[in-house]
Parts: sequence; C-alpha cells; structure tokens
Amino acid sequence: MSIPACAPSTAPARGRVAFRRGTARAVAAALSLAVGLGCAGGGAAKKKEEAAQRARSHYDLGVDHLQNGRVGPAIREFQASAAIQPDDAWTQTALAEAYRRKGLMKEAETHLLRALQLDPGFQPARLNLSALYVQLARYPEAIAEGQRLLADPTLPTQGLVKTLTNVGYAQLRLGQRAEARRSLEEALEYADGFWQAQLNLGILEAEEGRTAQAITRFQRVLGAKPGPLAEAEANYRIAEIYIAQGEREEALGHLTAAVARKPSGEWGKRSEEYLNLLR
Repeated sequence: MSIPACAPSTAPARGRVAFRRGTARAVAAALSLAVGLGCAGGGAAKKKEEAAQRARSHYDLGVDHLQNGRVGPAIREFQASAAIQPDDAWTQTALAEAYRRKGLMKEAETHLLRALQLDPGFQPARLNLSALYVQLARYPEAIAEGQRLLADPTLPTQGLVKTLTNVGYAQLRLGQRAEARRSLEEALEYADGFWQAQLNLGILEAEEGRTAQAITRFQRVLGAKPGPLAEAEANYRIAEIYIAQGEREEALGHLTAAVARKPSGEWGKRSEEYLNLLR
C-alpha cells in the first residue's frame, strides 16, 4: 500500500510507501492453529474453538470490506474480532491498516505498537509501522524500524524489498542521498520490477539533475503499469523535466496522459492545472 509524493517544485515530497497487508489466508492459518490446540479439553476447549471461529469470521469479513474500499465496515469487523481475541497480532495489524486508510493515524500507530507488544518479531506490523512513519514524515523513526527489520535474517525477499524502499525514501528526505541510493538500488537488485523503488530513484535522479536517468526510471514505472495514480504521477514528473528543458510538446503529451489516467487524483489535478498554464 503507497501514498502520493508531491512534486519537488511545488511542495515537500512525501514518497512512495510499501505496506504489508494482512490476508484472510494468513490469519486463518493462525486461528486454525488456535482451534486445533483447543480440541482436547472438553467444554472449555469447545468454547475456545467457537470463539476462535467467530473471531476468524469477523476478520475475514473485515478483509473483504477493506479490499472493496468499505473502510468503516472493515473497522467494525476487525474491532469485533479483536474483542474476541485481543492478543492476535494479525487482527491488530489489520485494524491499524483500516484506521490508516480512514486517515486516523494515531489509532493506526497504537494498534501497530500493540501488535509488536504482543509479538516483537511480527514482521508485517513492523513493516507497516516503518511505512506509517514515512507517511507521517517521521523519517528517523521510519529508518529505525526498517533497520530492525533488515537485521532479521528471516525477513522474506518481498519484505526486504519493501523495507529497503521505505528506508531509502526516508533517507532521501533527510538528505542522506548516498545512503538512499544504496538502499533503493539494493531493493531493485532483489526485484528489478518493484516500481515504488524505481519511482523513488527517479525522484532522487531528478533532484540531483540527472534528468535522462530520471526519465528512464519514470518510464520504467509506466512500463510496470502500477495503476492510475502512480502512472499519473510518473507522467507528471516526466512532464516537469521536459518543461524545464523547454520541450513543450513532450510535456503536453505526458500531462495529458496524467489527466487521462487519474483525473480526480492529486497528480491528475496538478497536471490539469499545468496544462491550463501552458495552453
């Protein structure tokens, strides 16, 4: 899951963030373990099993709501699951993600910290906490959480790539350009098609005046077809470079593409404003 990065020429950039989403399948595995352990103890075990099944049902409904953009109902289902099993780290992490999408950042942080209190080694919660801190521009904290993850030898490749991308962007915003480049390039060594890292490297290249390299990075983002919002941003950023170089027609083409891809989004609106100035 990512947030939009503002264009350097108009506002402080915020960057692309990679979140880890809890899935119904993952939590089902965790809850089914609890169910299995409860089968040997008579009535108390049966009640425990039934409670676990109810919690799982609420969680699965919450996931379905969240995946379909129904954030309020998702929060209610995750809360119901947490009321039954308050010590489940997956549920706390999912609830945090729902609050984040609702714009309730303090609540999101609270539940991620709760998940890590329950299980300090719970990688999805720490990854999301690092990403949340990037989104809140709390860059030193984002880097610290990311470095804890990177020190974990059990971190899978997908988590490693996302963590390096988040850490790299936080380093970039703190002016640690060399460190940011190392982190982002390392992320691409593991997953060359990870568009968030390509986009962040493109931002770094543009800020350093390496415009040809920046355009190449943004074109790779477009080639990955990440979705309307990211494609609108990449087109906008390419257009900015062409405008600075005096290549008006090239810029117009990319601004028009940005508006076409996401007219109601931040980058589509910025592109429309730019087009109005150029026409």
